[in-house]
Amino acid sequence: MNTKIHHLITSLNTDLIAQDRKDLLKTFTKYLQEKVDANQEIRLNFICTHNSRRSHLSQVWAQAMAHFYGIPNLFSYSGGTEATAMFHVAAKTLSNQGFEIKQLSEGTNPIHSVKYDQDKHPIICFSKTFDHAFNPKSNFAAIMTCSSADENCPYVAGAEKRIAMTFEDPKAFDNTPQQAEKYEERSVQIATELKYVFSLLEK
Repeated sequence: MNTKIHHLITSLNTDLIAQDRKDLLKTFTKYLQEKVDANQEIRLNFICTHNSRRSHLSQVWAQAMAHFYGIPNLFSYSGGTEATAMFHVAAKTLSNQGFEIKQLSEGTNPIHSVKYDQDKHPIICFSKTFDHAFNPKSNFAAIMTCSSADENCPYVAGAEKRIAMTFEDPKAFDNTPQQAEKYEERSVQIATELKYVFSLLEK
């Protein structure tokens, strides 16, 4: 794993997570543990309204955490109730935190390659609807990362589990002096909560 990412994960303090958030994460932990116990593939689809910020941050960090904690056969995806583009500040935030990001295509919705380890397949990030052909069609967990998508998308076809793991939108600080700080803050929060979830798994 990239040294900078490894150091960041190691430094994350899960004791700072509020108890109500830990309670919220129990369903996610239980789902993962059942998959690990059954030695089954784990497919996670992180869903937000625009698939531009929180869902991509969650997708990337979940894949990195699975590698960090030695959870094999986990595949992380993301989608939205509509497609837009991966927001450039979200990509920049991940780059600053140690991920190697390369833009693979041009246009209004470019495809990005995101690597956390030189010897592992990259995570492919671009904005898409949650039911896009790139994403799994069955036996996956639909993880709702924003309250809007959670409320407006009551049914996700093919999902065997629906999990609410909502975060405040850093978009509220776009084009303000706090933009970089707030994206960093949200990415660290997502990473910390995912670290908590994966650290509880028994292999």
